[in-house]
Amino acid sequence: MTRDMSDFHALAEKQLRALFPWTDADSADAGAAYADVDARFLANCSRIRNKYYANATLLSPLQSCQYAMFLYFLSRAFKRSQAKDMTYNLLKMVSGADIFHQIELPETFFFDHPVGSVLGRAAYGNHFMFAQGVTVGNNKGAYPTFGDCVCLNSGVKVLGNCHIGDNVIIAANAYVKDRDIPSGSIVFGQDRALVVKTGCEAANREFFRKVFSDLA
Repeated sequence: MTRDMSDFHALAEKQLRALFPWTDADSADAGAAYADVDARFLANCSRIRNKYYANATLLSPLQSCQYAMFLYFLSRAFKRSQAKDMTYNLLKMVSGADIFHQIELPETFFFDHPVGSVLGRAAYGNHFMFAQGVTVGNNKGAYPTFGDCVCLNSGVKVLGNCHIGDNVIIAANAYVKDRDIPSGSIVFGQDRALVVKTGCEAANREFFRKVFSDLA
């Protein structure tokens, strides 16, 4: 996938200069980082079947989800902590998503309408996806671990010492705390009233194949 990313760069720097104590040194650091940032952003987009990502001509900083993804990559690329913090804060301001620059999302991930979502310091498996109003956080200092191909639908909360298997779909507004969820499951409900429907491996795999083009 090829695309001139200069409009992403220009908008980010314009906003960072307007809102924060951004300096020419920060711009120089950004310039050095853009090649890697752009490569990872474009590679990730190319693996998402959604037409607004898979089609390079539809990539635009005015598409807020795409721009949020670009800012996440940019925030992680800086060497100076202040530049990282400023870019992280811009990401939060323009998208409503709280994804700190120390959060390591996997090689391939997807979010659509991430407003109000907070991703904590969990371990995220590949082909991770989430929607609006999602919270991933700790309980008594323990954070979740996610396998490959996990979908968190709107309003989901996953907290504490959770081990979520591969090919798992967690339904809207579910609340999972300190629970192990087996691979190939669909999860509904709240905490102690949680319902875990197992045996959904084939259907879940097909769901993720429709989202990510690099899944066999």
